[in-house]
Amino acid sequence: MTWYLDNLVCPRDRSRLSDRGSSLECAHAHRYPVIEGVPIMLVTDVAPTIDIAGASAAAEAGDPWQLSTLSLSDEERAGIARLAQQPGAIDPVVAYLVAATNGLMYKHLVGQLAEYPLPDLPLPDGAGRRLVDVGCSWGRWTLAAAARGYDAVGIDPSLGAVLAATRVARQLGRPAHFVVADARHLPFPDGSADTVYSYSVLQHLSRADAAAAVGEIARVLRAGGFAKLQFPTRLGIRCLYHQARRGFREPAGFEVRYWSWAQLRRLLGVIGPSRFEVDCYFGIGLQKSDARLMTPALSRIVGASEWLKALSRHVTPLQWVADSVFVESRKTCVASPVL
Repeated sequence: MTWYLDNLVCPRDRSRLSDRGSSLECAHAHRYPVIEGVPIMLVTDVAPTIDIAGASAAAEAGDPWQLSTLSLSDEERAGIARLAQQPGAIDPVVAYLVAATNGLMYKHLVGQLAEYPLPDLPLPDGAGRRLVDVGCSWGRWTLAAAARGYDAVGIDPSLGAVLAATRVARQLGRPAHFVVADARHLPFPDGSADTVYSYSVLQHLSRADAAAAVGEIARVLRAGGFAKLQFPTRLGIRCLYHQARRGFREPAGFEVRYWSWAQLRRLLGVIGPSRFEVDCYFGIGLQKSDARLMTPALSRIVGASEWLKALSRHVTPLQWVADSVFVESRKTCVASPVL
């Protein structure tokens, strides 16, 4: 618990925390439970961005899986329970979260994983610098960052996912820390992170909640630090298909929001100047490092995405129809984003 006391603050008032055994408490009596060694740093008097946050806040000790806090169907939760009775090389929760965290093209891997699909982090080596992974789920990108030498910390509102991340980190011997928290209320001191990373997360938030999360990212970044955040684009070929399927109506709840490049520049202006980088085509979440896990047909789609990605470096208009982009924003000054 020492690391958490040294590195976390109250997400409400930024004050230091004290260890109360089964909880952490700040000087203003805000209390945060600790379950299986993981602090639940959720602000419970605001509406959550996803229902599972409420389940995480209400969770009780004694259940290592915390299935009620996972964004999965009852059938998928039952599958986890079955796998938990047959211990194997792959964590049961990760075996079922893989499609939700890696994209729907990975559904064939659900319950069938033979190895953890850890991606290649698109960042330079960490050299001990602090990286915060916002919306880490089972820790896929956090663990990739730890492997590259970052002091990696993952946050997510799902207690079940965070507990899975801690188990996988321990199993693989990857030094990383995980916290249950809300992207709009990060439990870190001002200027405490060198890099903030987020993949396939902010797209699910309303425009207002995304702006609040980006404001928090700007706050916790040190001067000169940067955020690398992934977003689906409004003009991506696959993204246009999904927008058309729902009649181009405004998204609701946890549905995906699609962003124009101009909107992203305005949103991330709270951090500083931004540059864009193509992530993938034909979907959201396709990674070259996962191609070996794909069926032959899906592997060819990943290969085509990588080919277009390489070509887009020389043919600028191709960048505008990418389905997924990274936006890298370096902290300079703090201002309010305009959406």
